[in-house]
Amino acid sequence: MEKQQEEVILLDYWASMFGMRVRIALAEKGIPYEYSEQDLRNKSQLLLDMNPVHKKIPILIHKGKPICESSIIVEYIDEVWNDKAPLFPSDSYAKASARFWANFIDTKLYQIGRNLCTLKGEEHEASKNEFIDCLKLLEGELGDKPYFGGDNFGYLDVSLIPFYSWFQAYETYGKIDFEQECPKLMNWAKRCIKNKESVSNTLPDMQEILAFVRRMRKIFGIDD
Repeated sequence: MEKQQEEVILLDYWASMFGMRVRIALAEKGIPYEYSEQDLRNKSQLLLDMNPVHKKIPILIHKGKPICESSIIVEYIDEVWNDKAPLFPSDSYAKASARFWANFIDTKLYQIGRNLCTLKGEEHEASKNEFIDCLKLLEGELGDKPYFGGDNFGYLDVSLIPFYSWFQAYETYGKIDFEQECPKLMNWAKRCIKNKESVSNTLPDMQEILAFVRRMRKIFGIDD
């Protein structure tokens, strides 16, 4: 077991919600690792060598071998360090369902959230309505359970909770009141932060994310 925990490096960027997933999963498992903050506007040779296909973070390097894409990394972590805090349910259907919703978050929710922070006009208004619709679908999947994994914090919780750190930015630029629109989801997020140190110690302050988004909007000419 000690050998498995050697030589774990995470190439990441502090504001990346995908990187936050990996950091939460590592914390849940109690895995020590070396954190390497990356400059995404001047990518390191290590990043380019470890992910030559997409050239993106996060990248987990375990025993010199790279694992890329956050959902794949979290699944890898759960399989390799399988003696503590399992993230996936043992039931095959529940596991497939968790993967389905995580893919929904990656392919649908992320892009719409990005649109909220970068678009204006009719496209922006459409993204606002679509974003709320997506969150309501996730609220329906959560139901009255404490966590998406039932009584246990799991893979789908890990996949979604980093978005919470961006909610103030989404509220600011999307003009959305999440407490009013998605009260169950907000209670779930607060429960994760209250009960899971892996979450509370990982998620950056919402104000820091909002300031980051403001800087990016100026850099890309969205705001003066």
